[in-house]
Amino acid sequence: MKFGLGFANTVPFADGAGGARLATLAEAAGFESLWTVEHVVFPDAYTSRYPYGRDGKMPAKASTPMPDPLVWLTWVAARTTHIRLGTGILVLPQRNPVVLAKEVATLDALSGGRVELGIGVGWLREEFDALGVPWPDRGARTDEYVGVLRELWAHDHAAFAGAYASFADVSCNPKPVHGHVPITVGGHSEAAARRAGRLGDGFFPAKGSPGRLAELFAVVRDAATAAGRDPDAIELSASHLALTGDDYGAIRAAVDELAALGVARVMVPAFVFARDPEATLALFAEHVISA
Repeated sequence: MKFGLGFANTVPFADGAGGARLATLAEAAGFESLWTVEHVVFPDAYTSRYPYGRDGKMPAKASTPMPDPLVWLTWVAARTTHIRLGTGILVLPQRNPVVLAKEVATLDALSGGRVELGIGVGWLREEFDALGVPWPDRGARTDEYVGVLRELWAHDHAAFAGAYASFADVSCNPKPVHGHVPITVGGHSEAAARRAGRLGDGFFPAKGSPGRLAELFAVVRDAATAAGRDPDAIELSASHLALTGDDYGAIRAAVDELAALGVARVMVPAFVFARDPEATLALFAEHVISA
């Protein structure tokens, strides 16, 4: 089982010192990866419902720092040697996919092939409005942009013809170290699960009971099979409510429960370790990762 740290670029780990501290301690503790979150702007009065909070609001205020995920990951990449660097998630339809292909491949090349690109369609309509990106077609735009990224990473003299991106005979270098960057589709909806099955290298529903996760994973497998893909090749990541506590017996049981569903990576919120990162990460390593 692999263990990832989610919400890694949030307080108190958003600044340079905090990020470097978390990354080096997590690597020493045996965590496999770090995963960032993303919002370019924080609208003052939004009516879109935040899907991961009971009140529908983000646990943040206007002044809460949320560094750009790729810049933050570059900072911590320079202070680590092997921990993987994930976006969990990057809002793909808000990005220019050609520029993003260059940015992600550059980070992958500089870090020795450690990048995991987690993508999602986004939930905050007011943010799309501020960026001038159409909201209704964000799903179709996401699907197409995945193809753009993979074409530019795989080939020189690349060509792509789509509804939202079109180019011919262009080359984008450096290339990713392994010729590609794994793309994990994030989201807790059946649409996200189908997208992961059709297009993704992985799937990460950020919430859901074990029963709901089992349903979503079945959707992933069915969609992969329908697309002529190997469903077992799609890496499943997930979290569990028990991971936010400090009962290590309950945490180990939760890990076993997720493993039985086919989960390969357990995602632990980084804020669990905010109080005393040195002590709490070491204890988690001893009682969970090593176990």
